[in-house]
Amino acid sequence: MAKRDFYDILGVAKNATDDDIKKAYRRLAGKHHPDRHQGDDAKQAEEKFKEAKEAYEMLSDPQKRAAYDQYGHAGVDPNMGARGGAGPEGFGGFAEAFGDIFGDIFGGGGGATGGRRTGGGQQVYRGSDLSYAMEITLEEAAFGKDTQIRVPTWETCDTCKGSGAKPGTSPKTCTTCNGAGTVHLRQGFFSIQQTCPHCHGSGKIIPEPCITCSGAGKIKKQKTLEVKIPAGINEGMRIRSAGNGEPGTNGGPPGDLYIEIRVKQHEIFERDGDDLHCSVPVGLTTAALGGTLEVPTLGSKAEIDLPEGTQHGKTFRLRGKGIKGLRSSYPGDLYCHVAVETPVKLTEHQRKLLKELDESFRKSGDRHSPNAKSWTDRVKDLFK
Repeated sequence: MAKRDFYDILGVAKNATDDDIKKAYRRLAGKHHPDRHQGDDAKQAEEKFKEAKEAYEMLSDPQKRAAYDQYGHAGVDPNMGARGGAGPEGFGGFAEAFGDIFGDIFGGGGGATGGRRTGGGQQVYRGSDLSYAMEITLEEAAFGKDTQIRVPTWETCDTCKGSGAKPGTSPKTCTTCNGAGTVHLRQGFFSIQQTCPHCHGSGKIIPEPCITCSGAGKIKKQKTLEVKIPAGINEGMRIRSAGNGEPGTNGGPPGDLYIEIRVKQHEIFERDGDDLHCSVPVGLTTAALGGTLEVPTLGSKAEIDLPEGTQHGKTFRLRGKGIKGLRSSYPGDLYCHVAVETPVKLTEHQRKLLKELDESFRKSGDRHSPNAKSWTDRVKDLFK
């Protein structure tokens, strides 16, 4: 199936600004995040989430975007040759999307890299990167958090001391590759090098594997890592824990562990970049008469002065009451959206009072309901 156009995926025009692309991605990431879906919808949401992520990673990078605009998907496909293409990046797209913060956040990822040769001719491979999903609250994302996580790790087998061979025996040099770990296949003028299918790149064969580790020379255990979540981190960002991925092959360096941040849905606030939004229920009489309204913020409380005659949907902006992002110089704002509530479960006395009030309004004409009068006039014009 042909891949969809990246601009169509994000729902932006080809001349969209970087800010437009970032806003579109944030909207789609929040809408299709797998944690917000259940059952059959979860799989479909995950596919759309990955699709939006890939589109953002390409279009947010000026070089990749230029290559994509000129050559289409072929320009950013690492298998199509180098035309300014993206190349395999693992988790690096998020690094480019949000910047390199504090040296450990959003570092370039990637799986096991191409090997180098040891003195004995064996191929040395870097270990694969690992991913860990961490769910935090909005407060923890705003103010930061020091926490611990337990992740799987590999340790040298005590029984065979890392050789993989049963005690009293030893590994043998692979006769297929003569210990090189790779074999060459010739076809006409071409010579192709690939990992030895018998020793899988190790250059050795183990006739009698260790019972404890089954010949791997290592056993899987759990280890505890200290993780510092910086204040202002946002949904989808990643923290790199260097050297805590899978171990390398033949003495190669280990991969890295990438901790992906997922922010739980808040009961009151919704985050948009560094800004926060909340809906504030206001009683009918309070909206009509005005007054002081106490509203929550992430760290404390604040007050809003409601003018007389406040309408439903009125928005009040509290400067500096949002979140200070990782790369922001100052906090965002808090937007409080007024939701005027209609009274329910009225007593007979209350019904009587409201009817008297309604009658008083009718006698006064349209001056108490300017929006209703304007709407009525527009409806009349529609049917003329």
